[in-house]
Amino acid sequence: MKDVVGSPGTWSGFALRIAQCGFAGASIGVMASAFGFSNYTAFCYLIASMGLQVLWSLGLACLDIYALKTKRDLHNPVLVSLFVVGDWVTSILSFAAACSSAGVTILFEKDVHFCKMYPQLACGRYGLSVLLAFMTWSFTATSAFSMFWLLASL
Repeated sequence: MKDVVGSPGTWSGFALRIAQCGFAGASIGVMASAFGFSNYTAFCYLIASMGLQVLWSLGLACLDIYALKTKRDLHNPVLVSLFVVGDWVTSILSFAAACSSAGVTILFEKDVHFCKMYPQLACGRYGLSVLLAFMTWSFTATSAFSMFWLLASL
């Protein structure tokens, strides 16, 4: 068995989960505080996807804390398989949500100039939330690849 960075029950795995949870929560907070986000499906999908990401990452961070406190090994093939599937699903959902929200944000700012016509729209917050969602996705994809690598080495 290889020692993979970001594997469950390690400090690096815990740091990855906390980063995922923090950036997803920040993305939710910024988008939810933006006026009129609920009128656009892509932004609602971003909130739902990041909410799922927060729950998944927080649950696995708690599992990492438990494993670190009790010195338990979480490198069971069945458990790692569950982590692989969960990480890949949340990674794909996060990427899809970030891309769709980025498309709407670019459409508003560059193509139809909604941000100039309707100054009450918080286009800056939309963009910041999308940036945070892409950062969440980068941490989630890193975790998914390291889980897959760990599963292959078991």
